[in-house]
Amino acid sequence: MSSKFVYVTYIRTTAEKLWDALTQPEFTRKYWVETWQDCDWTQGASWKLMIPDGRVGDSGKVLEIDRPRKLVLHWHNQFVPEMKAEGPTRLTYELEQNGDEVKLTVIHESDVTGSKTIDAVSNGWPGLLASLKTLLETGRPLASTTRWPEGM
Repeated sequence: MSSKFVYVTYIRTTAEKLWDALTQPEFTRKYWVETWQDCDWTQGASWKLMIPDGRVGDSGKVLEIDRPRKLVLHWHNQFVPEMKAEGPTRLTYELEQNGDEVKLTVIHESDVTGSKTIDAVSNGWPGLLASLKTLLETGRPLASTTRWPEGM
């Protein structure tokens, strides 16, 4: 892949709770700007990230799933024309339990050199992952990630 974003964080939780927070609507709506994922979480299943107004933000399929250790998604932006035109990217979540914490590694890659999608997620993932960590450790997400941005 030609463009790549990698982020590593440590969260005081279990791999099972973190997995649920990454995949289940009751969690993602709290910290991921009110979005949720529509998927049955099986190998080859279709996957959609749904925007609060009902639009599909991103779509793809489950490429690899090993609950609660690894999830790989084919990810294609659907609502920003320049990013949609670039084609699909690949998102990998790796979860490693270590005592009372989980090492979460997020890798988002594209075959496109200088990818606009990777530039966008490089700005988005840090805040979302900080909010996810805060939610799991304190019960409350960061306020900045709780609402879908106006005009998007």
